[in-house]
Formats: sequence, C-alpha cells, structure tokens
Amino acid sequence: MNTAAPNTPPILDPKNDFIFKKLFVRAPTLLIALINAVRTEEVPIESIEILNPTITPEDITGKFIVLDILARDTKGQHFNIEMQVRRYNAWRTRSAFYMARSLTQQIKSGQDYQAIQPVIGIHLLDFDLFEDPEHQHQAHWCFEMRDRQQHDVKLGNELELHIIEMRKADRLGITPPDLAAWLSFFEHWQDETIMSNITYEPVQKALAHLKIFSSDEEMRYRAFVRERALMDEISEKRAEREKGERIGKRIGKREQAIDILTRLLTQRFGTLSNDTLDRLNIATTEQLEHWIDTILGAKTLKAVFDGH
Repeated sequence: MNTAAPNTPPILDPKNDFIFKKLFVRAPTLLIALINAVRTEEVPIESIEILNPTITPEDITGKFIVLDILARDTKGQHFNIEMQVRRYNAWRTRSAFYMARSLTQQIKSGQDYQAIQPVIGIHLLDFDLFEDPEHQHQAHWCFEMRDRQQHDVKLGNELELHIIEMRKADRLGITPPDLAAWLSFFEHWQDETIMSNITYEPVQKALAHLKIFSSDEEMRYRAFVRERALMDEISEKRAEREKGERIGKRIGKREQAIDILTRLLTQRFGTLSNDTLDRLNIATTEQLEHWIDTILGAKTLKAVFDGH
C-alpha cells in the first residue's frame, strides 16, 4: 500500500521506458547489478559502458520506438536491455533483428570475424509472452544457438537472449533472490510494505533514484509525454485494426453479394459469359445489391443490368 503524504507526488513508474533508461544511464552500477541478477550462471561483470546514453526529444515523443539501453563490458560483450510494457505481433521479429544488428555492426567489411563479441539481450516484459498451459511454470527464458535434438551441443555464444515475463515470475515466486528483488521493484514500486522488506541494496538505491526523479517536475513531464506517445501508438493501432475490420466486412459483404448474384443469374439465365462475370467482379456492393433486387422482375439478362 502506498502511504505517502498527500502532497507527495506519486512515484513514477520504472516500467516507463524513458524512466527505465534514465535510471540505468544515470547509475550504471545498478545496470551491472541487474545484468548479474539475470545471468546468475555466468561470471559477474564488474564494469560497463553505456553506448547510447542520450535521450532526444524525438525519442520521447516518437511512437513505435523502444528506448533500449545498449552497453558494453570490459570483455567487449554487448548488451541490449529493454523494458516492454505492450505486446504487438512483430515483437519476436524485432527482437531478433536488433540482436543481429548489434552483432553485425561490430565489424566492417574485410575485418576479421573473430573480432565479433557476444551480444546478450535482456528483455523485461510486463505481459505473458508464452501463454500455453505447458509454459505456465517458467518465466525466465534464455535462447541460444543450440542443436534442436542435442541441447547440450552449442554452436557458439555469439547470441544470447533472456526474456523475463515479469508478471508470471511475480506470480510463480521462483526467481533467484536478486532478480526477484528487481522484479518486485518493477511490479510493486508503489507498495511501501513490499519495498521496505527488500534488503537487496541495488534495488533500494534504484528506489531512491526513482523518488528523486518523481520530485522533479521536468522529469515528471517527460515521463508523461512519453506515456502519452505510447498511448497514442496504442490508439493508432486500434484505429487501424478497426478500419481493417470495417474494410474486411465490406469486402466480405461484396463477395457474398457476388456469390448470390452469380448463382441467381445462372439459375435464371444459364451459364454466364466471361464478360458478365467480369462485370460482376468490378461492380460496387451497391450495384450488386440493386441487381439482386431486379432479378425477379427482369425477363432477360440485359434487363437485370440496364433496367429494361
């Protein structure tokens, strides 16, 4: 429960991708902690360089943009960290594209392929990506280049994508402690009871940064503008979908009218010529419906179309 004083502004949502990026760009040590919490089976990283720290006004207002974090550690490994709060059909394709691009952009034509360093993606999803019943007991997924039949045979470590379904992980409660603390932060940042029980220092530092952001009017405004852009994106997609559905209904209605008219004309006047079929196929829905109405009173095929 949020028991903040009445005049205290609400704490900004760390899942807002502007706030998410701003938080970890300002405090790279927290990004290191997050990466290590996700990759518990790997050697912890100790230092990192943010490769795209700048957030432009166009980034904040731009629709169909994800404010990701690109970083590189001292070993040369590249990281792509993203927060995703909305689901869309091309999500998987986009993730694969950006991972591959981070790989190919490391060298130029003629350079040695051995210079390429691994690309690790960490994508935090505020929705369930895998909804089949058999996938309800896992929330942290790691995709690598492995053989389909012999999973222990790995082609290489060039690509590694971690997908964390945060809501599912929160429900299951089986995440390792450090990562569980981060997920509680992202999902329950406003609940003072839950947050006060987290002893993991990086998350407490992240919460402190978040409260500072929340008291900054400029930061609050930018977060609002970013949220508005995302809402506009959702509205545009909904409008496009509804428009497509309306067009689909009109097309379906027209095709149905063509089918009905073709059958009625054939029953009344016999096999139709190609010219007649072409005329039906280019007619509007209104014309088709008018011709259907005239069939009963028409004595010839020509009368159906010409009205006499």
